[in-house]
Amino acid sequence: MNNHEAEQGGAEKRDVLARINECYAKMSKSHKVIATYISDHYDQAVFMTAAQLGAEVGTSESTVVRFAAGLGYDGYPEFQKTLADWVKNKLNSVARIGAKYGSSTQSEILTSVLTADIEKINDTIANLDPVAFETAVNILIECEHIYIIGLRSCEPLAEFLSFYLQMVRGDVILLKSTSTTEIFEQMLRINERDAIVGISFPRYSMRTLKAMEFANDRNAKVVTITDTVHSPMNLYSSCNLLARSDMVSIVDSLVAPLSLINAMVVALCLKCPEQVKTNLESLEEAWNNYQVYLNDEINFIDEDTMLSYSLTKPEE
Repeated sequence: MNNHEAEQGGAEKRDVLARINECYAKMSKSHKVIATYISDHYDQAVFMTAAQLGAEVGTSESTVVRFAAGLGYDGYPEFQKTLADWVKNKLNSVARIGAKYGSSTQSEILTSVLTADIEKINDTIANLDPVAFETAVNILIECEHIYIIGLRSCEPLAEFLSFYLQMVRGDVILLKSTSTTEIFEQMLRINERDAIVGISFPRYSMRTLKAMEFANDRNAKVVTITDTVHSPMNLYSSCNLLARSDMVSIVDSLVAPLSLINAMVVALCLKCPEQVKTNLESLEEAWNNYQVYLNDEINFIDEDTMLSYSLTKPEE
């Protein structure tokens, strides 16, 4: 077997979307458009011919063929077959769950999943760069506007971070859209005084990656929350926060990323406690004036709940 054949054999065995992510930064603009469409619509792209895919994204059949060749495949048919195998494997994930948990009791499933989540949090604690964490906190305090993006399963994480950052400071923009074009429209005024937080875990979102690329091109500070140093989300980020999320399931485990975001919010509160307290007092005044909660909510301000985290270990 010659070197070219060996390389092609390796390409067939590797995750096709992982290859797209790895090659994305060096792609031409037209190839990036194709990559984005396939990553976001792989279930549709797998049934398209090169001509159909080209027409869908507004490029030529020959460009699609060159895209496949650029990923290391002999041609578009080989690329399409590899994509089809990946989609089939993804759909078989339910069967893999059955093999892992099929003979387990409900209690054993609960214990197994929670234990796996605990392990992910411990791994995140061991591998998270404290300098990167401190840098991210300072960026979020000092920037003029904060843009936050997290799509698909990461959308709840983005909403959680956005909600609590609004408590700490203003000028927080949560990017929500079903198309890259609409995301760019919401980011039109981003500049070097601003920052963006991009949250993405496998399967990585190309829309999130392109938003971060756009922000980087505008010289904005870019913070990413993702799973490994090999994540494509690190391509345009100057501050990478890593949290484990992998799990043998059709459901992503978001416990470790959520804990990381919670730690960021707490750190921000402790950096500017007076500003947080003022914001909460203003919010509670609005609640009282407009009878939003009719006094049936916990009073965070009197109890200083938001600022009560201890930075010392409890006495044994």
